[in-house]
Amino acid sequence: MALASEMTAPIAGEAPKRTRSPRGARRQAAGLGRSPRRSERPRWWLYIVLTVGVIAMIIPFVWMILGSFKTTTEIRQYPTEFLPREATFENYVQLFGRLDFATFFMNSIIVAVFVTLGNIVFSSMVGYALAKLEFRGKRLLFGLVLTTLMVPGVVTFVPLFVLTANLGLVNSYPGLILPFLITPLGVFLMRQFMLSLPDDIIEAARIDGASEWRIFLRVIMPLCGPAVATLTILTFLGSWNNFLWPLVVATTEDMYTLPVALALYSVGQNAAQYGLMMAGAVVVVVPVLIVFVLLQRYFVQGIALTGIK
Repeated sequence: MALASEMTAPIAGEAPKRTRSPRGARRQAAGLGRSPRRSERPRWWLYIVLTVGVIAMIIPFVWMILGSFKTTTEIRQYPTEFLPREATFENYVQLFGRLDFATFFMNSIIVAVFVTLGNIVFSSMVGYALAKLEFRGKRLLFGLVLTTLMVPGVVTFVPLFVLTANLGLVNSYPGLILPFLITPLGVFLMRQFMLSLPDDIIEAARIDGASEWRIFLRVIMPLCGPAVATLTILTFLGSWNNFLWPLVVATTEDMYTLPVALALYSVGQNAAQYGLMMAGAVVVVVPVLIVFVLLQRYFVQGIALTGIK
């Protein structure tokens, strides 16, 4: 007994060791007892950088909107003024009244909508085949898709126009729509998203007797909402702002799209009508903003899931 007490007694001059309670041990293991100074550093510099970036992105749009209410003389004066002296709606009156705005706007809507729908359907079909089906030459085909992503569109512009002219599609809706019904970016986007879908749901549908078309339409496509939203925004934006191809293919005014019409009619005999040009730019931007606002949540999710940088 005396020996046991001597072994357990603290050595002279040594502080007794503190025993940790189970709660304190759990707090230390979870990192709750650490000082929050290192983990909660002020990030004021990050907010400043982001604020400057947002302002730099917004200023051109604000300048465009304010410029649409200015006269051409006021826009070209130096030093320029940010706010209009006397706001005028003459640019919008000329845009909607004197020009055949309804025809140009409808042409842009028709081309953009059909190009977007075509990419959703055909890019999804090719993406599903490359992601979930096994066939000979699959890797080679996907390699060709990646190769076409690196080829600039200007390189294929002349051969594409010659092919369109030989088919008699110049100055027609098919000539404006067919060359862009499927894009390599759309195929890559859908293929990458479909790779993340589990194969078990496809095998279960096949065991139940569903055909590949039924699996694609009833099983796969309902799960591809974020990817479809991303593809919709990218395709609609590209088709809506397309200028060079409609400029070459459309040879009469009744087939002009809105960007082509604004570029041609905003240039007067002596100088460009910048006020009219900015008013038209505001009108062109509005549909794109509406589409993006409606699908922005799915757009961000689709970008994150497909790995596009």
